Amino acid sequence: ERAPDIPTLMGVEGGAARLYFQQLPRMIKTSLRERFVFERRNRRPPRDPVNAMLSFAYACLARELATTIHGVGLDPYVGFLHSPRPGRPALALDLMEEFRPVLADSAVINAINNEVVKPDDFIERSTGVSIDDPARKRFLQVYERRLDMLATHPVFGTRLSYRRILEVQVRLLGKVLLGEIDAYPEFRVR
Repeated sequence: ERAPDIPTLMGVEGGAARLYFQQLPRMIKTSLRERFVFERRNRRPPRDPVNAMLSFAYACLARELATTIHGVGLDPYVGFLHSPRPGRPALALDLMEEFRPVLADSAVINAINNEVVKPDDFIERSTGVSIDDPARKRFLQVYERRLDMLATHPVFGTRLSYRRILEVQVRLLGKVLLGEIDAYPEFRVR
């Protein structure tokens, strides 16, 4: 709330992300930590299996939100925090921030801890690490189940699937843009 500009806010977000990702390995079962080593978040390209899965999960979430945003009648390419660039769904990237841990990260941790994916499901090249097709399909099943899980929406107090909550949040943003409500009520997990 006190950040004077977007670069300062992005710096605050980066610092918070660093702290968050320092704790991520603690969510991986102790017995699997040696096989799924995660030291820090890296991307473009991801350099280890956990980062490869996180990148894939974030791409899935961004696509889900971009589709939802478009379906509600907003432009997914015009955002607030993320700067618009050709082919970059800036609004989807803005809105996905509050859902990364609860949808994408939890799906990755679930897939690792339940051994849906294994270390040999990844292709390591000098340019980075990627997940192979069979493991990607298995991970997508975990991710889709997560989207279908029910949670209580903090504004309405009703139980909805996370997929539906994404739509509700986009609609609430639309109400802010139209001046129907004063502030965007962020989604928080209790």
